[in-house]
Amino acid sequence: MLLIPIMLFVVGLVLLIKGGDWFVDGATGIAHRFKMSELLIGATVVSIGTTLPEVMVSATSAFQGYGDIAYGNAIGSIICNAALIAALTMAVRPSSVNRKLLVLPVVFFFGAVAIYISAVYFFGRFSRLIGVTLLLVFVTYTVVSILFANRVTDEVPETPEVETDPSAIDDPAKVRPLWAELIFLAVGGAAIAFGADLLVDNGRIIAEAIGIPEAVVALIFVSLGTSLPELVTAITALAKGHSALSLGNIIGANLLNLTLVTGVAATVQPFAPPVDNTVAGIPSSLVIDIPVMLLVMLILVVPTMLRNKASRVQGILLLSIYVAFCACSFIL
Repeated sequence: MLLIPIMLFVVGLVLLIKGGDWFVDGATGIAHRFKMSELLIGATVVSIGTTLPEVMVSATSAFQGYGDIAYGNAIGSIICNAALIAALTMAVRPSSVNRKLLVLPVVFFFGAVAIYISAVYFFGRFSRLIGVTLLLVFVTYTVVSILFANRVTDEVPETPEVETDPSAIDDPAKVRPLWAELIFLAVGGAAIAFGADLLVDNGRIIAEAIGIPEAVVALIFVSLGTSLPELVTAITALAKGHSALSLGNIIGANLLNLTLVTGVAATVQPFAPPVDNTVAGIPSSLVIDIPVMLLVMLILVVPTMLRNKASRVQGILLLSIYVAFCACSFIL
């Protein structure tokens, strides 16, 4: 009977989503309490909070010896974030973008990609040394983000499209007592950890029962589930007319998928990319997953930064690529 594993899988997803939501609420409330800028909160606290589901799923998977899920979750989340979530906001409401706010995460992202590709194509595995290196990149990015955020806040005036939403000024998170913020933080973290455990265990059971490779489950279902916090953030921003805000968060979250998510997983337990699915005798992780990840990120950031604006054409193209990627994952 798959009913119980499916129900527990759904419970795990719900816990991940609500846990991420509570964690972000608590962290953001604490950040506001100590007068941190909105840009700094978005670049560090919120991005880390919304990426925690991926961190917990990948770390738990690697520790339990399921490297396929650890690998597929990081790559799949990047593809999902860029080709589904960011693409939806572009297709529905393309917006102007402040290029200066994207330079830092974009530069660090492609720097992390170079390390990631070296691990996959040259070493054939994510060693503990690679994991620690990726974590150091994450720490460096966080420190530089703090310095960069303060400078940008002082020198770059915000456009009307990215101004703070008036309703946010009266957000309840800013008036809760400190003990309440800490409870939100602790409960959110516990929900994320427990939800990740349910997701990994029952995702594996479902995959084995219906004959779907673990790598496909991670690339499509688990990555989509753990990307739901970013999706909720994007939809909320879109509804409030701040679609440009979600793009920076998506790029930042994708950077964290390479550095924090994979870094923690490899440090906890080194793992190799999956080799079960092949194309012409070559693992699909080498000829499909990583090339698609690079393609969607290039389509996402290059035209946007050149034109200082996202376009509906980009969104539609990225959505088409995502549909084709999902189809190929099932066929292979």
